[in-house]
Amino acid sequence: MTLTQGNTIDFDSARLKLSAGASAVAVAPVENPQRSLAMVQDKLTHSLQTSLELDRILELFFQELRGFLDLDCLEYRLDGVEVHHRVGQPSLHRCSYRLIHVGSFLGEIQFSRKKRFSETQLMALETLLGNLLYPLRNALLYREAVFSAHNDSLTGVGNRLAMDRALDREVKLSIRNRTSLSLLVLDIDYFKQINDRYGHACGDEALKAIVNCTRNCLRDVDDLFRMGGEEFVILLSNTPATQARMVAERIRNTIEHMQFEWDGASIPMTASLGVTTRQVDEGNREVLDRCDKLMYSAKRAGRNRIAC
Repeated sequence: MTLTQGNTIDFDSARLKLSAGASAVAVAPVENPQRSLAMVQDKLTHSLQTSLELDRILELFFQELRGFLDLDCLEYRLDGVEVHHRVGQPSLHRCSYRLIHVGSFLGEIQFSRKKRFSETQLMALETLLGNLLYPLRNALLYREAVFSAHNDSLTGVGNRLAMDRALDREVKLSIRNRTSLSLLVLDIDYFKQINDRYGHACGDEALKAIVNCTRNCLRDVDDLFRMGGEEFVILLSNTPATQARMVAERIRNTIEHMQFEWDGASIPMTASLGVTTRQVDEGNREVLDRCDKLMYSAKRAGRNRIAC
């Protein structure tokens, strides 16, 4: 039987309580009598300032607490932004905390170990969570800033900057490993007419629908980027030309049969795609330009088709 204890820590209202509890815990025995609570807090104060990466912050926090409280696992989750990190292996007895600061939810953290947690150990754990507060908050802010700098604010996919970096990386990998790299350039047909007839709010939702539709046709390792407007780029690493054409056709067909409605009206949508596989002498710009030209060829040929 698994014992799970849950609690919510509002760091602001609990600050005095945690400070008062620290003195009691400092003299109470925990798992490692060679290390006091103050020693662990001092080590955390220094180590947690060495990184802004969320995974690294959680790993450092766990390593310091592991020997002190005989922990087997730390799990952290922040729903809504798809953050889930685990260090160690889950065990039988668990305690979890919802973390709140200035009214903001900072996620949920769970600890587990083979033996039950005593009240003294739980008090020590809650006190040490106070050392995690600002490093965790700063790591989340940094993660949000990095995400915003590299992702399209409307659709959530990578932006032009992220695409340039990813394409540079994939071209180098293709050259080094002698593997195929294929690109798709996708442009939504008659998108301006959707904006003009139904409004930009409808156009925004149409873009999101196209992104979701396209993602469902891709592997986890494939990358999708918004170049701007209604144009998207898809990077297919280690993918030969024949397979890339199959992916492009699957995307085109799926979009054509997608059910998109706005204010009760069914709006048909199609897309034109250029498909290319990097040639031996092509760099980033050359392969992208060639694929973009192929997409315009598909447009001129009647739209709702692929051009290779």
